[in-house]
Amino acid sequence: MECTELDGVLEKMEQVAHEAIFAAGRLLQERFGGPRTFSIQSKQKFDYVTDVDRDSEDLIIATIHKYFPDHQILAEESAAPVTPEVLTWVIDPLDGTSNFIHGFPFIAISIAVMIGRDVLLGCVYDPLRGELFSARKGGGAYLNGRPIQVSDPSSLPSPLIATGFPFRTHELLQPYLVTFQNIFLAVGGIRRGGSAALDLAYLAAGRVDGFWEIGLKPWDVAAGSLLVQEAGGVVSDFWGRGDFIRNGHIVAGEPSIYPFLLDQVTTHLAPHLEA
Repeated sequence: MECTELDGVLEKMEQVAHEAIFAAGRLLQERFGGPRTFSIQSKQKFDYVTDVDRDSEDLIIATIHKYFPDHQILAEESAAPVTPEVLTWVIDPLDGTSNFIHGFPFIAISIAVMIGRDVLLGCVYDPLRGELFSARKGGGAYLNGRPIQVSDPSSLPSPLIATGFPFRTHELLQPYLVTFQNIFLAVGGIRRGGSAALDLAYLAAGRVDGFWEIGLKPWDVAAGSLLVQEAGGVVSDFWGRGDFIRNGHIVAGEPSIYPFLLDQVTTHLAPHLEA
């Protein structure tokens, strides 16, 4: 596909992504909080799915297929093998399911478009705050249409870092805690919100200065990683490479804090993980 042709397709895909993400957002708004009217199932220990996850995913996929019936889709609740060198929609219909179940207001919907290892388009939507973070490769990052960028460390007293706990891999808790301690003692604070997509979006918007987590999935990080990069941040896996979507081990930050975070995860976590 020629570059000009791809640009035209991406523009249409971005419009469709917005239509899909807003429709799913309305569903999540309607079902969030109040009396519990959804079913909960356990995918594995401490990892849950609700019928709202599935309804949101179905709605997003139906919207995409209305305009692009033959497009390839990789979605959390219906993941299937995909062909790497084909345009692929990567969808997390509800990032922060445990938060949603408990009525904790930190949830997001994430939609990205990839080809090979390249993320071309990314959208992360917080339906409870009405905040749409969006980016197209080479086009900058935006929050509700306004340009955003990662934080300027010279204007802040000390860094604020986001993370996610290794709740699926308790055998990594000890090296994780060593990493946590070293970072905690060097920064102004650490936050654990429970939605990696939203953590990365907040990093892109300058609300936090760095982020690291173990063992995420492509739909957790694809859109958010593009947001960070287009906002002037740095993203890699724990070995300093660009394989974080494949291996799920991600570290990111504004350019001055990123080397410190990378050093910590490379030293203390990487030796316990497969690259």
